Amino acid sequence: MTRPRIQEVFPELAEELRILLEADSEPELASQIPALFIVDRCRCGDDFCATFYTAPKPKGAWGIGHRTILLDCEDGYLNVDVLDGKIVSIEVLYRDLLRLKLHQAVP
Repeated sequence: MTRPRIQEVFPELAEELRILLEADSEPELASQIPALFIVDRCRCGDDFCATFYTAPKPKGAWGIGHRTILLDCEDGYLNVDVLDGKIVSIEVLYRDLLRLKLHQAVP
C-alpha cells in the first residue's frame, strides 16, 4: 500500500500547519510537514473527524515523551500529537471537505 504525503493530499492544510506551528514557536515540527506520510486515519466513525496518523497508532496511549499542541486555527480544530520530537498524529475536527478527501485517500 502506497502511503500518501500530507502535502499531496492536503496542500492547503500542510501550509496551514507549517504556518501555525512556526507561529507557535515550533519551527522544528513545522519543518517535518513536507516529509510526513499518512499512515492511517482515525476510524472512530464520527462524522466530524478527519484525524490521521503519521506513525503507527499505538495500542493505548502514546506514552512517555508525548505531548499535544493545540493550534489556534480559523476553522474547526487542529491538534498535533508529538512523540519524542516527531509528529505522530494530526487531529482534524469539523472540517468536512478534509474528511472527504481523507476518506478518498485512505479508505
